[in-house]
Amino acid sequence: MKERMTVSQIVAVIESTIYAVNMDVELKQERTGVNMMYDFINDEVIVDNARVQKACQELPEPMPLEMYLRILTIHELGHAMDRKALLDSLDRTKEIMLMKKQAAAEKRPTDLPFMTMVIEEHETDIAFEETAWANAEILNSFFEIVDGDSFEKVKAHSLSTYRASYEYDLEIYNGFIDTQEELLSV
Repeated sequence: MKERMTVSQIVAVIESTIYAVNMDVELKQERTGVNMMYDFINDEVIVDNARVQKACQELPEPMPLEMYLRILTIHELGHAMDRKALLDSLDRTKEIMLMKKQAAAEKRPTDLPFMTMVIEEHETDIAFEETAWANAEILNSFFEIVDGDSFEKVKAHSLSTYRASYEYDLEIYNGFIDTQEELLSV
């Protein structure tokens, strides 16, 4: 399904969805490489118009772009509903970003403190994603934005991308822990 929408059509769908759930969150268009995201510092939804169309085509099962946009929008608004928790995590997020910047790339997979921090970051990201999806589900059940089947498909696909990255790093981390334990038991 090679459905295309103009930028103004994409904006209209997103803004009408924000309006439909009675939320006051600004929409910003930006080339980020990420289909859609919530900027909790500025309280705005950011859409990458080109990426969101490509991401819709990457779904395991075809879905109309308008449906996909509405689902992503209520998901991002689910993050907005959790804004206080996101703001509360800001200091730790800054620490993690600084540690990542300072860590030498070749040492990362063999540095226990670094890998511990990476796992913590994954777990935090997944918790925020799950909360946003739960909040989006509440919005959807109350305002009936999209059908439940389509919602669940996008939710499952979205969460699987976060979990795949987490599981990859968790395997490295567990291998490192196992090696450390073997060395200590010798």
